[in-house]
Amino acid sequence: MTIKEALFRARKQLLKACERPQFEAELLLSHHLKQDRMYLITHENDVLEDPDGYETLVKRRATNEPYEYIVGNASFYDINLAVESGVLIPRPETEILIELVAEIIEKEKITKIAEIGVGSGAISIVLARKFPELKIIATDICETPIKVAEENIDRFGLAEQIELRHSHLIDAVSEPVELVVSNPPYIAEDFLLESNVVDYEPKEALFGGRVGDELLKQIITDVKARGIKWLACEMGYDQKEPISEFVNEIGVKSIAFYKDLAGFDRGFIIQFP
Repeated sequence: MTIKEALFRARKQLLKACERPQFEAELLLSHHLKQDRMYLITHENDVLEDPDGYETLVKRRATNEPYEYIVGNASFYDINLAVESGVLIPRPETEILIELVAEIIEKEKITKIAEIGVGSGAISIVLARKFPELKIIATDICETPIKVAEENIDRFGLAEQIELRHSHLIDAVSEPVELVVSNPPYIAEDFLLESNVVDYEPKEALFGGRVGDELLKQIITDVKARGIKWLACEMGYDQKEPISEFVNEIGVKSIAFYKDLAGFDRGFIIQFP
C-alpha cells in the first residue's frame, strides 16, 4: 500500500468522525511517519511503512477519540503540551482568559497568583513564560493532571516559577496571592456533549454539578473569603445571569464579563473590595 492509497482509505474511515477527514488523515500519518505533511505529498507513491500501525491510529480516531490523546500532544497558544487521557485538552478560547489576566498582572504589577484546576498546565505555563518574575501556585484535585502538568512545566524549565499542589480548589493555598485564575468544570450534569468529549475527556474537568455553576460559585466565595483582590474564570455560555445575581448577593467591587470569538459569553473578571 502506498502513502497515497493509505490516505484515501483513511479519509473514508474518518468521514463520520471528523469535520476535515483528509486533514486529520494526513496529521495522523505525519505523526506515524514522524514527517511533516509536505513529505506525504512528495512521497505519495512510496510504500507505507507499518500500515497496521497507521490503521490502528485511524481506527482510534474513527471511534471519536480526540486526535490530541492519540498523538499525546496539544497545540495551545504558542506552545505544544503533552496531554493524555485524564487531562482536559486545552481549548483556543482559554487564550482569551490568559490575555485578560496578563493585562491585570501587567497593570497591577502582580507577582504571585494561584491557578485552580491546572490540567495540562496550559494557563500557568503561558503566564509564567510571559512574566519571568511571576510565581504561581497551581492546584488540581486529580493526580493525572498534576503528573502531566509537571512534565510540561519541566519541559519549559519553569519549575522555579510554578509550584504544583494536590488540592480541592485553593484549600491547600495558605499563603497570600493577588489573583486567582481558573478554567473550572462548569457544565451541567445532564448536558449532552459530543462523543469525542464526554466519552474520552475527564468528567472531573467538565461537569460542575447538577446545575453546572456550583463550583464557580464556590470559587467566588472562597476567593472573596481569603481577601484576594482578583478572580478570573471561564464559564458556560448560559451562566452570565446566575453569576451576576450571585455576586450581587455576596457583594463585589466589580464584575466584567467577556465573550469568546463566536460571540458567546465565556467568562468573567471579578475585583473584590
